[in-house]
Amino acid sequence: MVHTTMEGSLFEPTLYIVKGMCILDNEGNRILAKYYDKNILTTTKEQKSFEKNLFNKTHRANAEIIMLDGLTCVYKSNVDLFFYVMGSSHENELILQSVLNALYESVSILLRRNVEKRVIMENLDSVMLAFDEICDGGVILDSDPTSIVGRAALRTEDVPLGEQTVAQIIFNSWDS
Repeated sequence: MVHTTMEGSLFEPTLYIVKGMCILDNEGNRILAKYYDKNILTTTKEQKSFEKNLFNKTHRANAEIIMLDGLTCVYKSNVDLFFYVMGSSHENELILQSVLNALYESVSILLRRNVEKRVIMENLDSVMLAFDEICDGGVILDSDPTSIVGRAALRTEDVPLGEQTVAQIIFNSWDS
């Protein structure tokens, strides 16, 4: 698909569709965020400022999409969390929406439908893996929540001790 600007110039088609994904709490604080375009929001300060602005514009809105600072942002809220996927201003909103749905549904399955801040914080490692399974460097890898969860779900009993995270080892020692 070739995009045309108002002036009639063409955008080259690209696989680098997603500019960033983030999850914010109900106060606009970052839970998890990944930005893929090295030319926009390059510093943590710029990212957090953008996230605060994004949250302020969306936390009371009834919409699912917003244009902000030259980015198309689709979002979804649940209990005390806000999920966002950002793309360029000329990006297809339906593609961004499918990434958002994949992110939300994957997290929902990973957390056994208990999508809230406390549970996400307890399972942040799995949620981070889901982020990586959905998108790599701005390229969409997968949008099927079942297959994303299949690869992102941590099965500690299958993982050798040397490859487990400290959190997994501590958690497993408490279960014993």
